[in-house]
Amino acid sequence: MKWMLTAVLMAMCACLAIAQGGVVDPGPRGGAPGAGGFVANLTQDELLFAQDGLARFLSVDAVPTGLGPFANLNSCAGCHAQPSVGGTSPSVNPQIAFATLDGAQNQIPEFLSINGPVREARFVKYANGTLDGGVHSEFSITGRSDAQGCQLAQPNFAAQVAAGNVIFRIPTPLFGTGLIENILDTTILNNQAANPLAKLLLGIAGTPNRSANTGTITKFGWKAQNPSLLVFAGEAYDVEMGVSNEGFTVERPQPGGTLPASCILNPTPEDTTNAPALGPAVNSDVIAFAFFMRLLDQPTPVPPTPQTQQGQQVFNAIGCALCHTPSMTTAQSSFAPAALSGVQANLFSDLLVHNMGVGLADGVSQGSANGNQFRTAPLWGVGQRLFFLSDGRCTNLPCAIEAHASNGSEANGVINLFNRLPLAQQQNLVLFLRSL
Repeated sequence: MKWMLTAVLMAMCACLAIAQGGVVDPGPRGGAPGAGGFVANLTQDELLFAQDGLARFLSVDAVPTGLGPFANLNSCAGCHAQPSVGGTSPSVNPQIAFATLDGAQNQIPEFLSINGPVREARFVKYANGTLDGGVHSEFSITGRSDAQGCQLAQPNFAAQVAAGNVIFRIPTPLFGTGLIENILDTTILNNQAANPLAKLLLGIAGTPNRSANTGTITKFGWKAQNPSLLVFAGEAYDVEMGVSNEGFTVERPQPGGTLPASCILNPTPEDTTNAPALGPAVNSDVIAFAFFMRLLDQPTPVPPTPQTQQGQQVFNAIGCALCHTPSMTTAQSSFAPAALSGVQANLFSDLLVHNMGVGLADGVSQGSANGNQFRTAPLWGVGQRLFFLSDGRCTNLPCAIEAHASNGSEANGVINLFNRLPLAQQQNLVLFLRSL
């Protein structure tokens, strides 16, 4: 409890709460990307599969290769681009150009902009008032030169935004996800049980999201709703690009709607295993995507400075690390033992979902996570991100920190301590985060 006493003393010594406006976020650090390479010690075959997955992740789909009928973009790498392939939203939103690519007739929804984050839109409820929560893709293939005969209107986003019925999600970074996949449920649960008094004093609970079918802990997505990288890849291919695949085998209409036969332009599923092929070419795109994500290494932080070291001490002292667990160790893996087994994954997440209060609540339930709950976002690589929180509402870290606090949030105790810190300590904490 020494750290807790230290935090209380620091808070008591501060005469006034420091407003967010006094802290300066220096922005994403320059230099080479600290992420995007593959894990070390891959075999020749593993590296071959990883490179094949990268090539497919970079590829751009058109209608004949499966794009649409509804889509948010035409490539995986377009969304997962910052600071390198496998990351999150880039500085220039590729959805703006995609809206009218090859003659498409889409209007750009008001919540997308050229310098804003890539976003997917989910409707909270259907027109009859029942819960929806599904992705309503921003664009249709209507008008494209490779989709003649297909007529599909975009959803009426303006009306839904006006009704407060739309929530947004930005792409989650994919670096180190193979390590996350290989963290055992028991490791997560043991970490959940650690520091019980400190968590109680700060109002921190947290619970795992679990698969309804297997009961195992699910880890991927903003609400930790997906159980594996294979499911994550298959769902994203279908939802974000409209490509049916072995995991999601039929063409996708808008949730609750239908799809005219004139817009089903390819046999389904459009992405399949190539049984006669040899080597990585046998894999479907979805399996190749999963290989690529699984073998992406964790981000590398920059060398510490006196300021970032002090910032890390503050991070621990005020309780940030109680949810943003600095590291967990992976289990022995049957897939790539040398690469993914027994590795210290410096993820800065407990992989649990927490009640984040009314300020961040989106009204959408996924798995056992309700509309107020979100997975603790891993902070590795945060130093090079441009947009923060599940919907990308913040473009700097002080904004993201303060947004953790609202009625009902488990982070309120920690944010209260942060706001009572001297300005220099707040600043060092931000500099620490930008070093990750």
